[in-house]
Amino acid sequence: MGKGLTEVYCGSGRGKTTLAVGQSLRACTQGKSVIIIQFLKGKEKQDLDFLQELDNLDIKIFRFEKRDVCYEHLTEQEKEEERRNILNGLNFARKVILTQECDLLIMDEILGLLDYGITTEETLEEMLRASDPEMHIILTGRYLPDSLAQFADSVTTVETVDKN
Repeated sequence: MGKGLTEVYCGSGRGKTTLAVGQSLRACTQGKSVIIIQFLKGKEKQDLDFLQELDNLDIKIFRFEKRDVCYEHLTEQEKEEERRNILNGLNFARKVILTQECDLLIMDEILGLLDYGITTEETLEEMLRASDPEMHIILTGRYLPDSLAQFADSVTTVETVDKN
C-alpha cells in the first residue's frame, strides 16, 4: 500500500463491504491508519463493530445516521431527517480527505447516496479530485457512474449469479 489508490467495489451482489474490510485489515498489518464511514446503514450494531474491539488496529468507524434501521426502510419524513445526518457524514469524509487524516479511507455505500439523490456526482468528483495521491480511498455501492469511474484505479464488480 505505498502509492495511493482509488478503488471501487460495486454491483448488485453481496460482499462489497467485506472486501473493503479485508483491505482495512491488510492496511493495519502494514501500520496504516484506517477510517471507515458507513452511509445508509443506520446506527444499529453492525458486522464491522468487532474491528473496534481488536487491539493494536488503527481503525475508526463512523456512522452519522441516528436511526437504527437502514435508510431504505424509513418513512419519507424519517428519510428527510436522516438526510441531514448523512450530509454531515459526507462533510466529515471531505474533511478527512482534505486533512489526510488517515492512510486508508473507506466510504461504505457512498455510491448509494447518488441513488437516493442525497448528493451529486459532481460533489463526489470534487472530493476525489481533492484527495492526496498518497491516500488510499475505497468507495462501495451498487452503481458506479461513468463520471466517477475515471477516478478509479481499480473497479471490482460483485454480482450474484443465479444458479437456476
